[in-house]
Amino acid sequence: MSKLPPKPQNVSERTRLVHAGRDPFEQHGFVNTPIYRGSTVLYPTTDDLLHRRGRYSYGTKGTPTTNSLETAWTELAGAAGTVLAPSGLAAVTLALTSCLKAGDHLLVTDSVYLPTRQFCNGVLKKFGVETTYYDPRIGAGIEALLRPNTAAVFTEAPGSQSFEMQDIPAIAEVAHRHGAVVLMDNTWATPLLFPPHERGVDIAIEAGTKYLSGGSDLLLGMVSANERCFKALRETYDSFAMCPGPEDVFLGLRGLRTMALRLREHEKQALEMARWLQARPEVAQVLHPALESYPGHEIWKRDFKGSSGLFSVILKPCSDRALAAMLDGLALFGMGYSWGGFESLVIPFNCATYRTATRWEPGGHALRFHIGFEDLDDLKRDLDAGFARLREADARAA
Repeated sequence: MSKLPPKPQNVSERTRLVHAGRDPFEQHGFVNTPIYRGSTVLYPTTDDLLHRRGRYSYGTKGTPTTNSLETAWTELAGAAGTVLAPSGLAAVTLALTSCLKAGDHLLVTDSVYLPTRQFCNGVLKKFGVETTYYDPRIGAGIEALLRPNTAAVFTEAPGSQSFEMQDIPAIAEVAHRHGAVVLMDNTWATPLLFPPHERGVDIAIEAGTKYLSGGSDLLLGMVSANERCFKALRETYDSFAMCPGPEDVFLGLRGLRTMALRLREHEKQALEMARWLQARPEVAQVLHPALESYPGHEIWKRDFKGSSGLFSVILKPCSDRALAAMLDGLALFGMGYSWGGFESLVIPFNCATYRTATRWEPGGHALRFHIGFEDLDDLKRDLDAGFARLREADARAA
């Protein structure tokens, strides 16, 4: 029989992350919940089978491995429940389909993650859901866009790539007054830096691919919901059987234990790098909510408990060739999508081609940086050499 240890009381999130979702005494004293692979669950008697008596019934309904991460994430997020998905985008689509039906109207921030926009413009449109995009800085002004059939409002703070801050509590207050569900992509902050349900979010989405993993070695998504929305979320999840692989869930559990430590190091590294870039003559603007000069900083300061390792910069005007010379010669910054791992990354981006409610006119090339755990002096030297190549390429072209 399992001997349950006392549940930690009045402890910090750092301590909670170490203990949440674990019961070593159910695993013969081993610290971690093992990987349970399987589909079939056996019942001892016909009566037990017919009445589904048992903690687990079938592989798609959950295992001790998935239950461990769901329980831990629910506690961390302050939610009524959590379901897992095989990727961050899968988590987004699961969340949206759990609260929308044909004939509904959906409001989505114009700064949303591009694949989310593509799902809204493609799959949801095909199934009779109309999407309207709004200025991410609209705040309580979103009331003017609400319709009688507006079923949900999708938020993301800060905005994907462009980093606009959203006043989530103000948006939630208005949306709830009109009966709409509030969803949020909270991947940048995780519940450690932005407690979504405490701030008025009904359904919170995180790509565990990023900071939960920390190793750039898995795809995973989590969707947590409050009492109002969890029943529908769980029913939708069960209907889709959108199950992540057990190995990925195990890696997510392993990453959970150190996520607080890693996030704080990402925050420290990224802030120092952001301030260094802010002083560079080649940089026009750094898009980082924790910088005092950044628009939306006061909202970030009010609602967030910290910042993570992802931010963007706008360069002063330069040629495409000069930008390529800078990026192609970098030795420590990899060029690739995703983020949240131990390694530093950079990508160029341009939101102008798909924005519909706002205009993206930064005045120069835009770069998104993820700052990993390399020595900052090494990273600065790598970028310094890159900026030298940029200047040289532009000088040759002049």
